[in-house]
Formats: sequence, structure tokens, C-alpha cells
Amino acid sequence: MLIVPVFLTGCSPMSALNALAESQTSRVVSGIAYGDDPRQQLDIYVPAKASGPFPTVLFFYGGSWTSGTKSDYRFVGEALASRGVLVVIADYRLYPQVRYPEFLEDSARAASWTLANVNSYGGDPTRLYVMGHSAGAYNAAMVALDSRWLGKFGTAPHALAGFIGLAGPYDFLPIGDRQVRPVFFYPNSPPESQPILYAGPGSPRSFLAAPQSDSVVDPQRSTHQLAKKLTANGVAVTYKSYAGVSHETLIGAMGR
Repeated sequence: MLIVPVFLTGCSPMSALNALAESQTSRVVSGIAYGDDPRQQLDIYVPAKASGPFPTVLFFYGGSWTSGTKSDYRFVGEALASRGVLVVIADYRLYPQVRYPEFLEDSARAASWTLANVNSYGGDPTRLYVMGHSAGAYNAAMVALDSRWLGKFGTAPHALAGFIGLAGPYDFLPIGDRQVRPVFFYPNSPPESQPILYAGPGSPRSFLAAPQSDSVVDPQRSTHQLAKKLTANGVAVTYKSYAGVSHETLIGAMGR
């Protein structure tokens, strides 16, 4: 209800959430390069009201791999920092600059950077969780489940404390969304691009959440089935299916 007047003034939902976010919960270090490309940068939210070493979340935002920027998700950084979590929010290259799998290489590079450097900011690299919403949950899932990506940077999924996926697409071939099709070379989309294939006994413990009804990503095919497969492989999973929220408001609920 608090956000409605802001929407009526013409502000975007992200701007409204950021405008209402707490601003005293963290010390923000912005624009840190984890690679050479201008899109390979990250922001760090260090909790201001607690002392480290802090559990750490590396967050990837959604946007169909075609849009998004880390500054849009300050409300996520502030929300978690207010609860004593150090937050890293990473940009990654988008279509049409790149296609699958380059944005996964960026995501793994950001995770490797975080493991190697977060202690300098008060984070605990032994308690690093990769987290994402929508397309960002896909990125986080592939980093956490498919060892190819972290392996490129000399580490592996067992270095992660866990995976947090919010309304992620984990099994989505053939692709119906026309915006997403070229990102994955439709109609020749690689079968190995699907996170659910890599859910196995060595996967990190996971928190998976989705709306009960989602017009963007099928929660039964993706979140429910991934939770089912991880559980069948002995992985500790917390699975939440929320009524009364949409694909967008699931992440928006983290706002003030």
C-alpha cells in the first residue's frame, strides 16, 4: 500500500522499492571489477549494525538475460544487510552482447571473486550462498549445480554453503518466450543448458521458493521438480510455495 502512491507518480517499481529501502543498514562499496568488461562489476553491502565475519549472499537479478542492473536491487542488499548478511550484487553481460553460456561464465567468475576476496570486506567465504530471482536464479542454479562453471576458475560447488532460488526457470525447453529464444539459440537450444539435469547428491543445500501461480515461469515444472529431484538425491531442501504473490512481487516482498 505504501508503494502505490509512488507508482502513481510514474516511478518504476524498482525505483519505488529503492526509495523506500532503509539506507542506514549497510556500508556500500560500489563498482568493484571482477573482470575486464564494464558489465563485470559488483556492489557490496556490508552490514553496519553488526560485526563480521558475516554470512554472505551473492545475488543475481532477473530480466530474461536481456536487461537489469545491480543498482536496481539496492533494496535487496539493504534488506539482507539489515539482518546481518553481507550482500554482493553482481552485474553480468546480457543479450545481445552475449548469449548462453557467457553470462554463466560471468556468474561463476563473480562467485570465484567473492570466495577469494569477500574476507577483505568482513564476509565469511565459508558461508557463501548464491542467490537469484528469475533469470538470476537460473544463473545461481547453474553455478551451484553444474561444476563446469566454477571449475573454469579453479573451484567447485562444494565451496558454496548453499543455493537460494526464487521463481527460477530450471527446466524450460522448448522455449516459448520469444524474448528469450535467441539467448539460447532457439530452436537449437542446447539440452545441457537446463539446471535440473545437474541436481545430484553433491549439490549444496537449497532454499527454493516460487508463487503458487506464476505467468512467467511454471513453478511446478521448475521449482517443484527441482526440489523433488534434489530431495531424492539426499540434498537438504527447504521448499516454499507462496499464495498471493506474483513472479515480480516475490522479490519485491524484500522491499520495506
